[in-house]
Amino acid sequence: MRHLSSATAAADVVIVGGGVVGSSIALHVAARRPDWRVVVVERDSSYARASAPLSAGGIRQQFSNGENVQLSVFGAAFLKGGLAEMLAAAGRGDLAADATERLAFREAGYLTLASAAHAGVLADNLATQAANGADWIELLDRDALEARFPWLDCGDDVACGAFGHRNEGYFDPWALLDLMRKGAESLGVEYRAAAACGFRVEGGRVSAVATDSGDIACGVAVNAAGAHAASLDLPGAAHALPIAPRKRCIFAISAPAPESGRPRPPKDAPLTVDTSGCYFRGDLRDGGYVCGVSPPADRDGDVADLDELENVDHDLFEATIWPHLAARVPAFEALRVESAWAGLYEYNTLDQNAIVSWHPDAGNLFVAAGYSGHGLQHAPGVGRAVAEVLDAGRYETIDLAPFSYDRVAEGRPFLEANIW
Repeated sequence: MRHLSSATAAADVVIVGGGVVGSSIALHVAARRPDWRVVVVERDSSYARASAPLSAGGIRQQFSNGENVQLSVFGAAFLKGGLAEMLAAAGRGDLAADATERLAFREAGYLTLASAAHAGVLADNLATQAANGADWIELLDRDALEARFPWLDCGDDVACGAFGHRNEGYFDPWALLDLMRKGAESLGVEYRAAAACGFRVEGGRVSAVATDSGDIACGVAVNAAGAHAASLDLPGAAHALPIAPRKRCIFAISAPAPESGRPRPPKDAPLTVDTSGCYFRGDLRDGGYVCGVSPPADRDGDVADLDELENVDHDLFEATIWPHLAARVPAFEALRVESAWAGLYEYNTLDQNAIVSWHPDAGNLFVAAGYSGHGLQHAPGVGRAVAEVLDAGRYETIDLAPFSYDRVAEGRPFLEANIW
C-alpha cells in the first residue's frame, strides 16, 4: 500500500489542482477516509480560467474504449443523483436538495454522424458501448436520421449516425465544480489559494508540494493540474508527462426561424458532431446554440501565456465552423455570433487519453490528468477510482489500469477514437 501517513506531514494527501478532477478526488477521498487530512492547492481560486466552466458541458458514452464508456455511465448516474447523495451524507442537505436542479442535466443526447468510410467504426463502437453498460445508443441510417431530425441535411457524405437517447447530453459544468468543492470542504478538505511550483523528492518519494506560499509536507501527492500538469512533472523524470496546454474556442450563436424549408434545430438540440469534426448543441434558448471545432494541427500550438485565451479565433468560425454547419443544417445559413470565449484543453500528445496512475519516478505521487476533452464527464468516476487506490491499493469498481503511466514509458498508445 503506497499511502503512508506521516505524523510530521502537514497533510495525508495534497492534491494539486482544484478543478473538477481535483475536487472530485478530494470529495471521494474525504468521504471514504474522514480520518485523513486532505489539502487542495488551487492557483485560480476564482476559476476564471479553469477548463471545465469554459467547456461545452457535454457528457456522452460514445467512446471506443470500454473504460471511457464506464466512466461516463457513472458520470451520468452521478449527475442524476449520486452527487446529491454524497452531499446529503456529508451533512449538506441544503446543497443536496437542489443539486440535481442546479446541475441542469439535459438528456438531449449526442448525435455522431459518420461517412460511409467510418460507418464500420461507428458500428464497432456501439458494440463496445453496449458491452460496457451503455445499451441506449442506436445506429440510424440516412433516412432515419432525417426523419428523426428534420433540420438535418445528410447530403452525400453522411451514411449513418449514432444517437444516445438517454444519459447523454449537457449540463452546467460550473455547478458540478462548485457542488463538489463545497461537499469536499464540508468533509474537512482544506483548499489553499496558492500556485504549486513542483514537488520535493527525497529518496524516490515526494516529501512535500512546493507552492509560492511555502511547502506542504504530505504522505501522498496527486497531480490533477489539468492543462498545467506537465509543468509540474518531476525534475529529470525518465518519461515526461505528454500533456500540452492547448486552446479551444466556443461560439454562442443564434439563428432566425426560417420562413420556409427545413426548420431550425430545437432549443435542446442534441450535441451533434458533424463528419467535419464541427459540433453544435442547443443552449435552451429558441434559436440559440453553442458550437466549436478543434483547430487544424498547424494552428494548434501550446499555450505559453494564459493571456492568449483572450484572443478568440474568429477566423476559425468564419472559415470552418459556419460553412460546415450551414451545409449540414440549412437553417444555419444565417447565423449570428453573440459571444465567444476560449479555454484551456489538456491534450495528451501520446494518445488523447487520460493518465491515471502512480508516477514511476516517485512512489507516492499519483497522476490524474491528460483527458483531452473528456475530463469533465469523467471527473466523478476518476475521483472515486483514485480514492479506491489511495485507500485500498487497488481499483474496486472501474479498472483504470489501461490508463497507466507504463504506456508512456513504453511508447504504447491507448488510443481513443472518439475525440473531437
